[in-house]
Amino acid sequence: MKIFKKLLYLLPLTLLVTFAGCKKEVAIKIGIMQIVEHESLDSAHRGFIDELKNLGYEGGKNVEFDFQIAGGDLSNCQQIAEKFVSDGKNLILAISTPCAQAAANATKDISIVATAITNYEEAGLVKSHEKPQTNVTGTSDLAPIDKIIELIPELKPNAKKIGILYSNIDASPQYQAELAKQKIKELGLESKISAVSQVHEVKQVAEKLAKEVDALYVPIDKITASSMPQISQIFLSQEKFVVCAEDTMISKGAIGTYGIDYYELGKMAARQAAEILEGKNKPHDMPVQYLQDTKLTLNYEIIEKLGLAVPTI
Repeated sequence: MKIFKKLLYLLPLTLLVTFAGCKKEVAIKIGIMQIVEHESLDSAHRGFIDELKNLGYEGGKNVEFDFQIAGGDLSNCQQIAEKFVSDGKNLILAISTPCAQAAANATKDISIVATAITNYEEAGLVKSHEKPQTNVTGTSDLAPIDKIIELIPELKPNAKKIGILYSNIDASPQYQAELAKQKIKELGLESKISAVSQVHEVKQVAEKLAKEVDALYVPIDKITASSMPQISQIFLSQEKFVVCAEDTMISKGAIGTYGIDYYELGKMAARQAAEILEGKNKPHDMPVQYLQDTKLTLNYEIIEKLGLAVPTI
């Protein structure tokens, strides 16, 4: 009897489950960390869960999801990541750059799939987008910045100086701002870049920009996204407008964008995760993926109010 108990103790967990007469597989453990509650990030999360279910990975059946929100606190990101590692998660989904960086700092062994990140190289998450060579891969939310900037002279042909307002709390919006600056120069226009690090700085900076430029471009970041109603109102008061990199900003007063569908980004990340869980691939060799289809969204109410031309791009 003692020998039997000793042998039983040494059996792998999966064999113990079968030995006990239970056919249910041990659940895969996936940790999901998100920097804040936000419409776009929430959509990416939903897309990930829904697509995994379509692929046969369903919460409460063969997957245990552990969803944590960091509340915008970088120290919380690190604590959540370390907890996921100590819990022995099979895979981590990191939604946003700070979450992915925290997860990558916490483990080099657990596979990390990230989403809602613009530039993985700039964030230090991969060696290259084509071949990560780390335990991180994922999907990028880089919007077609060239096309978005081209909207400005389409809307207002006599525009000469374009403002760029972004948050400098992480690398992604700064990268987008630099791409926008390059495109503005290509169009023979002048740019004026301003950065903020706190929400309370937005009003003063936006008011100053509105007096100096003909229109404004705003990249994707949580500070400018949450401040869009205020930013757009400031520019409208000067009979000027804002183009943006996220279609959720249109309802908040931006005039137009070629938007990214974050739900589809989440679905793409789920397909990457499934490949990893099934042993078909590893993040080390999986290219970062980009959404190819973007949709032009315009705020016709503002176009009419300012008497602007409807873009034909």
